[in-house]
Amino acid sequence: MIFSTTFKNAWILSISSALAGSAGTMMMMLGGLIGTDMAPSKIWATAPNALMIIGSAASVIPVNLGMRALGRKHALWLFMALGMLTCWLATVALGANNFLLFCVASLLFGTLTTALMQSRFAAMESVASDARASAASLVMGGGIIAAFLGPEMAVLGANLTALTYQGSFWLSLAIIALAAALLALYTPAQSLHAENQGVSTKTRDLLRSRSFCTAVIGGIVAYAAMSFVMTGTPISMHHIHGYSLIDTKWVIQSHIAAMFLPSFIAPLLFKRLGIRGMMLIGLGCYVATIVGGSLDISVTGFWLQLVLLGVGWNFLFIASTTLLPLTHLPKDNLKAQAVNDFGVFAGAAITAFAAGWAINLLSWQQITLLCAAPVTLMLAVLLWERMAPNPNAAPQGPE
Repeated sequence: MIFSTTFKNAWILSISSALAGSAGTMMMMLGGLIGTDMAPSKIWATAPNALMIIGSAASVIPVNLGMRALGRKHALWLFMALGMLTCWLATVALGANNFLLFCVASLLFGTLTTALMQSRFAAMESVASDARASAASLVMGGGIIAAFLGPEMAVLGANLTALTYQGSFWLSLAIIALAAALLALYTPAQSLHAENQGVSTKTRDLLRSRSFCTAVIGGIVAYAAMSFVMTGTPISMHHIHGYSLIDTKWVIQSHIAAMFLPSFIAPLLFKRLGIRGMMLIGLGCYVATIVGGSLDISVTGFWLQLVLLGVGWNFLFIASTTLLPLTHLPKDNLKAQAVNDFGVFAGAAITAFAAGWAINLLSWQQITLLCAAPVTLMLAVLLWERMAPNPNAAPQGPE
């Protein structure tokens, strides 16, 4: 089904957003390493990563307003242009050895991330309702390109110029330009403007739906736990345990690949397990990550933990994304997406900042153990939704 002509837009959005998104995966790897070298205190080493996620949260409303005013295509072009400008700003910051300016660049990177996250909704709007899970999975699956391209740019560009890592951002600028050129082939769905006419439901009324809350909290938990562990991994591996940059790159690449590769089988699993079943499998992978973190801190141990973390994120996040449009009326799409993405990025930002504190005070075993809190929260939410159905909830998807 995904190879039919109806999925043309989904394929274009998948590849374009993956290419542009490689700038974000590059920052995932380099943010903490550059922060360790430039920050006035090691406690602030993960500040660039955290600020990128804060930028994502802060730009949710501007991005949604841009999508409403300009349409998906032109808004994506606008934010890709901002992404290219941000790459240039990062090279200037590295040249001046200015940590504050680099943090500003990291903050702006988050805006591009937020805009690219809208690609999954754009793809879902381009297909029939029964193909939305496949469209979302295809766009998320495109992230496998970013999984390898971003860290490769980080390493290949590290010594491309006289300043370490400056060349990485020049490479990233070129890749975002390529993504913008590819987006020219995308034809936006005509329903976005029409679906969002009229008076939308108030946010507090959306939150009265238990299914809506389950979708939003699922996305928050997926990102928060992943962000906490992933942000601390490069610093823990490279600076604390002394593993090579190549080993660190391999683990990060494998993690990001694991975040997106399962998307290709996710539609089949949805048919068999349903949305809540996929959520439970994702949470099970997070539990396995916690257990692995307490037993093994070798390179292989880090690799296995981060792969499980990526798979868990994929199942939980795609399930939450698929559930979200089933919990409200079409006219509330943009508002619901804004509430969801703000919560997701805010949670990820908090945990990314917390990773900087934790990596300097706690052992790796203790860091992974802290992830038990959001996992327990999500299990409680699923039980809450199951045992006390909300009469005001919108029709729901498969169980």
